Amino acid sequence: MEQLTDLKAILHSKRANIYYLEMCRVMQKDGRVLYLTEAKNENQYWNIPIANTTCILLGTGTSITQAAMRMLASAGVLVGFSGGGATPLIAATEIEWLTPQSEYRPTEYIQGWMSFWFDEQKRLETAKLFQMARIRFLQTVWAKDRDLLAAGFNAQDANIAAALSNTLAQIEQAQKVGKLLQIEAELTKRLYKIAAHSTSHVEFVRERDAVDTANAFLNHGNYLAYGLAATTLWVLGIPHGFAVMHGKTRRGALVFDVADLIKDALVLPWAFICAKENATEQEFRQQCLQAFTDHKALDFMFDQVKSVALSHHETKGDTA
Repeated sequence: MEQLTDLKAILHSKRANIYYLEMCRVMQKDGRVLYLTEAKNENQYWNIPIANTTCILLGTGTSITQAAMRMLASAGVLVGFSGGGATPLIAATEIEWLTPQSEYRPTEYIQGWMSFWFDEQKRLETAKLFQMARIRFLQTVWAKDRDLLAAGFNAQDANIAAALSNTLAQIEQAQKVGKLLQIEAELTKRLYKIAAHSTSHVEFVRERDAVDTANAFLNHGNYLAYGLAATTLWVLGIPHGFAVMHGKTRRGALVFDVADLIKDALVLPWAFICAKENATEQEFRQQCLQAFTDHKALDFMFDQVKSVALSHHETKGDTA
């Protein structure tokens, strides 16, 4: 069987693949992880390049063997079970992943995170940093992505620029996390309105249980972003429960905090564009994943979380 040492190491921030699988069986065969689909006349095997994969979502009609899970864990691949179309995660309102168990992940990130987390004011400051980084990322993406610019998502547009500028000013003045949540919700609602206008979805209303294509794509894309966020936090060794914004009583809340860094910039516009173009769910998923790659979304998540954690981490040189 292939061992961990046989895998060519690829940093999680550079890995290219997220898989959503349905109606198949995931197994280990000849030192590889495969998924098996049953065709009418024959069974077909497809290889999963585990060393270059961040997470796998197992949807309707799937199963996985213990041997496959062992190999996925050795390669540091996160595994989650979901409903059809990658939503929702079966863990209901919480974000839960089958995380690989490793005792050799770095400790400075969780140490730095915990050194400030119990201070309410420092949590607020970190939440503000995340929200400002989220807006800067959106400004950067919507200023250079040609496809988004052609679809009307232009950071220089007066309406968009004003919304972002006003939100940045409100973030700086916020005195409580509750106010930040309100500011975030208001900006996202305004971006929905701008996106709906740009793509002719004149009657759009954001409802997570709605059956229209735009809402379905938003749900789907958001869960892909949660996968990236969960991967980021697992690699850095920071438990999902130590959120800075979305609530200390939700065990997966930090996943929401980190996913928010990229959702509005990438998932939101492509959900509306693909809905307008009558894209299939698979086509939207591929477009979303390509956008994550093009704009280095996973790198951005890692950079932001590491920056906060390391800014609070005390090294031996600091305490000597």
